[in-house]
Amino acid sequence: MKYQIKGEPMPVVICRLEDGESVICESGAMSWMSPNLEMETSGGGAGKMFGRMFSGESMFQNRYKARGGAGMIAFASKFPGDIRAVEITPSTPVLCQKGAFLASTEGVEMSVAFQQKISTGLFGGEGFIMQKLSGNGVAFLEIDGSTMEYNLERGQQLLIDTGYLAMMDATVKMEIQKVKGLKNAVFGGEGLFNTLVTGPGRVVIQTMPISGFAQLIASLLPRKN
Repeated sequence: MKYQIKGEPMPVVICRLEDGESVICESGAMSWMSPNLEMETSGGGAGKMFGRMFSGESMFQNRYKARGGAGMIAFASKFPGDIRAVEITPSTPVLCQKGAFLASTEGVEMSVAFQQKISTGLFGGEGFIMQKLSGNGVAFLEIDGSTMEYNLERGQQLLIDTGYLAMMDATVKMEIQKVKGLKNAVFGGEGLFNTLVTGPGRVVIQTMPISGFAQLIASLLPRKN
């Protein structure tokens, strides 16, 4: 399969499939396509369906297959930012934020990944439940805003504000760290907790989390008396 990622700030990935090739996407992700692509909707079993639901996706996925010749299908982003193509292999699974999965080649498996530390589960917010992408193929992920990537050495750490962590290699460890000092926590404006990631592995940060954008819009709306 060949693909191109075009457009800013609302990008789209355009996939060109050979006859018989297929692509998988979340329910409702298709934007436009050639008429010779056939769609099949499936859940893949109760376990996978509930796993997708917990990870912020629809319980069902759509598979589009080219029939009778080459075909084209496009998946557009739902929020200003980037679409990132990520190579997935059996030895290099990745974890990404809830709702990041847009589409993938067949062979990529998506499951839910719960953070194991209790503190992460209680206070991690967006980071408590993540999507795990494994298998073999290419996955297309939606990133809010622009993208910054860091490759952490073993033991190297990075402290990230909650909601800014978009994706990381499965080798990276993650935990929630409380902001030090009562005055800092209450008046600092940065919240009570940050996300601490520890290498080795790749970490991808987004510059405009949709959750933060929603909070900003909500703060500007007139309040009812």
